[in-house]
Amino acid sequence: MKETFLKSRHEALGAKMVDFAGFNMPVYYSSIKEEHLAVRNHAGIFDVSHMGEFHLKGIGALDLIQKICSNDASKLAIGQAQYSCFPNGEGGIVDDLLVYRMPEEDGVPVYMLVVNAGNIEKDWNWVNQHNKRAVTIVDLSDNMSLLAIQGPKAKGILQRLTKTDLNDIPFYHFTKGDVGKSENVIISNTGYTGSGGFEIYCSNSQVDELWDEILEAGASDGLIPTGLGARDTLRLEMGYCLYGNDITDKTSPIEAGLSWITKTYKKTLIDRALYKVQKNKGVDRKLAGFKVHDRRVPRQGYEIKNIEGENIGVVTSGTLSPSLEIPIGMAYIDVAYLDEGTKILVDTGRKTLEAEVCKMPFYKN
Repeated sequence: MKETFLKSRHEALGAKMVDFAGFNMPVYYSSIKEEHLAVRNHAGIFDVSHMGEFHLKGIGALDLIQKICSNDASKLAIGQAQYSCFPNGEGGIVDDLLVYRMPEEDGVPVYMLVVNAGNIEKDWNWVNQHNKRAVTIVDLSDNMSLLAIQGPKAKGILQRLTKTDLNDIPFYHFTKGDVGKSENVIISNTGYTGSGGFEIYCSNSQVDELWDEILEAGASDGLIPTGLGARDTLRLEMGYCLYGNDITDKTSPIEAGLSWITKTYKKTLIDRALYKVQKNKGVDRKLAGFKVHDRRVPRQGYEIKNIEGENIGVVTSGTLSPSLEIPIGMAYIDVAYLDEGTKILVDTGRKTLEAEVCKMPFYKN
């Protein structure tokens, strides 16, 4: 397994380490519930250095991104970021990602693509496969670390460590500045928890000291180290997709409720014609949220049935919501059963759980 540069910090804090996407990562330090609630009510710091980062530089960089990414990167100003996905040419999704428009270098456009850890090699090959205009593409994944400071007190904690006014970084914007003793890092406001916060992209040589500084600065505000277990429950309460569960190479962004990042007016977009049809005529199934009237947690792969016992879908993600204290999940369900309040059954194989379709996000801040 690969290691992040914070491995020794995690082990010293007593983290439960697991294999995640080929990386040895902390799933929790104290408990998933405690860390989850800390982020909802105070703040938490995540090591997400396993994520991948590609830099694209060149006159043709935007054209390449417009072809391989579903969203419209032409609308990005320098200092803005955008959520997007890679259509795979067969209606499915190679990966979901963030697109950052970086400051130009020598008058030449520069972008950064932030991709999922488990898809770095696949994404790298995909991007390079479509590079027909000699765009310079550099994989910075092994040279860059990434911290996420999330929660309602995250801004105040981070502000103590930087002269950069964090109020000047709106949602899905970023800038470069100094944080603590670390100079010229990227301070980004994207997040994937629904409780606000910032991300810091830095060099591997900076991350140890930066981690320590943030933990010290946030201790009085209840900030604690937070693992990937809570990251998953936090994103699920918000109805955010996880690649490999809720979106895959077999699911379209239209089915996944991602029509808003799928700009079919872009003439060069991969899978444009198919997505136009899906938008105009509709799809047979869609990703939906549901809550279970039981204490048992729905798991990926469980079948969804109607009250007559007919198969109408499949669970993609599920958990016991720490904020709501009920089991929740997401599933692809036939469109005839998507109305809020529709009664459904979750087949665990041994037991059938009563549930109902509900709106997302499950948790409203």
